Amino acid sequence: MPKQRFPTPSGRPVDSSSVVRRAVMVGVILAVLAGVTGLVGYLTRPAAPEPPPTSDSHSSPPAPHETSRPARSIVLKPPHTNAPVTFAKAATKALWSYDTRHASRAEHLSGLKAWMTGEQRYRDWKSVSGQVPGTTLWSRMHDNAQRATASVEEGHLPEAFKTAMTQDPGALTQAYIYAVTVTGKQSLAWKHGGSGAEPRQITLAVRCRPHHDCALSGVLPEVAP
Repeated sequence: MPKQRFPTPSGRPVDSSSVVRRAVMVGVILAVLAGVTGLVGYLTRPAAPEPPPTSDSHSSPPAPHETSRPARSIVLKPPHTNAPVTFAKAATKALWSYDTRHASRAEHLSGLKAWMTGEQRYRDWKSVSGQVPGTTLWSRMHDNAQRATASVEEGHLPEAFKTAMTQDPGALTQAYIYAVTVTGKQSLAWKHGGSGAEPRQITLAVRCRPHHDCALSGVLPEVAP
């Protein structure tokens, strides 16, 4: 039976397995933020099969500078830590930093994959890769020598999340997924001395099992205060 695909507002189909994985990850966080008691139900759903490898360009032709080089990465490496906030701040810096002069989009995405959890049930790669400009835009940014650096001001567990954990300390012992909101600034530069900066916020889903390094589970669709 062919894999079911759902239409999106942009008209592009989305794999049903990707939808299920995102629903599991977001469902875990939203359940905790809301203090809902159905957390275990989200975690014990059958794992969705991993979709076959596909192009992140959504079948758009690759940019010329992406076709002739072996894959490499200039993305920051994940830290060795089991502290959710510490990891989330480092992951945010990696998400907000890039250099189109020295890496293709495919190379940049390859570097970000190193931050992801290897447990497929809790891995929402689409929400992470969606933070990266698309293939066509990346090519234009490369032509303009655009790059970005990030500074992180603070990170915290959202108040509703902390309240829920206080009320039910065992609620996360099956998934160990934490919501962490990070605030900072992204600074941009491009050729001919162009530059700019903007404040940014993001809420990450971070998986931190006891005695293991944290890993990125995904990016929540909305910022949790």
